Amino acid sequence: MDLIKREKRLKHYIPMTETAFYILLSLTEPRHGYGIIKHVETVTNGRLRLGSGTVYGTLTKMQRDGIITVLSDEKRKTVYEITPTGRSLINDEIERIKELHANAMTYEGDFRE
Repeated sequence: MDLIKREKRLKHYIPMTETAFYILLSLTEPRHGYGIIKHVETVTNGRLRLGSGTVYGTLTKMQRDGIITVLSDEKRKTVYEITPTGRSLINDEIERIKELHANAMTYEGDFRE
């Protein structure tokens, strides 16, 4: 991907919404929409329960932007897979979150009473 397209995509997606982050995080293997919903619920210990409308709307947008692709369309179950662009994007977001976490840990004590 050329640098200009990558920068444009980064500006559009980073920082990621929690929904987008967990959808991409779910695509360590190809999954259908319901599989993504259940995986997110499991990974977050039930804290985040994504609605199907939210998931499918985000998946459609990500597919349009080349971040994910449809691997197969089997009997009413569309299976999604992350693209190399999507992998790059999630890696960039993970690095951003690592920085946030490191800074939070550094300054956490300054805000305790």
